[in-house]
Amino acid sequence: MELLKRIFLPITAPLQFIQNNFKAMLFLLLLYLLFAPQTQDDFTQNNLQTVQLTGAIMNVDEVLQQLQKAQENENIKGVLFVVDSPGGAVAPSIELAMTIKRLTKTKKVVVYAKGTIASGSYYASIWADKIVANPGSMVGSIGVVMQGTDLSELMSKIGIKTQTIQAGRYKLVGTPTREWENFEKNELNKVIQNTYDMFTQDVATARHLEIKKRDVFANAHIFTASQAKDVGLIDSLGVEYDAKQLLISLSGVKEPQWNKEDKFEKLLKKISATTAITLYTYFPSLVLK
Repeated sequence: MELLKRIFLPITAPLQFIQNNFKAMLFLLLLYLLFAPQTQDDFTQNNLQTVQLTGAIMNVDEVLQQLQKAQENENIKGVLFVVDSPGGAVAPSIELAMTIKRLTKTKKVVVYAKGTIASGSYYASIWADKIVANPGSMVGSIGVVMQGTDLSELMSKIGIKTQTIQAGRYKLVGTPTREWENFEKNELNKVIQNTYDMFTQDVATARHLEIKKRDVFANAHIFTASQAKDVGLIDSLGVEYDAKQLLISLSGVKEPQWNKEDKFEKLLKKISATTAITLYTYFPSLVLK
């Protein structure tokens, strides 16, 4: 019996290992199917990078990280910055603009306006080598706004009063509990005008426009793509294919290889989408917007 065990040991040992570690092996197989290269392209280092800017500009850490990685990757020769955003906060918009400005020192950058490139998202794009806009996109809205709410009437109706102790005349600038005083409006206007001057000057410098004509290209005008081209805010009209071809030409790559979406992130998006559909099917009121 012991002799038979030794004879069949090369067969029984692997089978016992598989039986004892079945779940672990199944997990490893799943990882392999997810991440294993499927084509020769998966082995090829990409030389062109697509970075997306979508939605309101508030926290742009992820986009900045992608741009920084492209900057540091010597294989990357060009970046396509795809924009569909109505704008947002001033500081992160400038952060994006300066990052792209640095990026153009070593890489070619083409901005593609996919739907809306306005206000802060246009600010973020001005230092690119070229800006291509979809013919149906909206461009511009170069302006600055600060707004608040006057809740004094509502508070009076429901019997709420505020009590405040302050040091500094302008400490309550922007308060929503009453109508703003004229000196407070003037203080806010000072900030708005200075920011607007900075915005329009940067646009004029980056796009080689005359600052004295800023009422033509700025002043919060909203342009169609063709109108934006006429005033110098973009370089050409086209779809994403055209923007990609332009970047390929500018970057000089002979065999373009674009970055592909991470397989794990793609899987998570599919799971998330499936879960959302299931929740909506069984719990129609449970919808996040």
